[in-house]
Amino acid sequence: MFASGRATAQTMSTAPELAQAVQRKYDTVRDFSADFVHTYRGGVLRRQLSEKGHVFIKKPGRMRWEYTAPDEKLFVSDSRKIYSYVPADKQVVVMSMPDQATATTPVLFLAGRGNIDRDFSAELAPLPDGLPKDLRALKLTPKGRQPDFEWLIIGVDPATFGLRGLVFVDAQGGTSTFSFANLKENVGLADKTFDFRIPRGVNVVTDAPRP
Repeated sequence: MFASGRATAQTMSTAPELAQAVQRKYDTVRDFSADFVHTYRGGVLRRQLSEKGHVFIKKPGRMRWEYTAPDEKLFVSDSRKIYSYVPADKQVVVMSMPDQATATTPVLFLAGRGNIDRDFSAELAPLPDGLPKDLRALKLTPKGRQPDFEWLIIGVDPATFGLRGLVFVDAQGGTSTFSFANLKENVGLADKTFDFRIPRGVNVVTDAPRP
């Protein structure tokens, strides 16, 4: 997802060195698209599931997650509101986007709502299950307390510093693993890609903004 440089992630021996290189490259990415596989294990109900789809990201704060299998789901952020839509439930949940001063969730990190050097302490980590074996893993622990997660792990392409994986544990104890493929960066995604129109006949639930 990032342009290749002279140094590679394999040649970097310390976490701060690798973290700074990933942030420098990610700063050059305005938008990107990818295919993803999302696996979830554990949680209160001890569930295990695997889903896949397509994701579109545009900084700052715009996202579109299109789940295609096994069930259709859609999560859209237009940088002001976050819309969650499951057609089978005939329901849309609308939430206000957290501002920059409040907690950044792991997926919002992808949309430019976090800075590795500023917001996290970094350490090298074993590569989690579910990510391609050729990646290097960087564990990021937030410097301030976060209600949504205690840490996240990013899987870094060793040759390009591309962000090809994301792993985190949620507040219910479940582990989410996102693996990305067919990454395309700086493709010029239009803002309308992140528009969401509430379908007719669905129930709309509006959550209050987080404190």
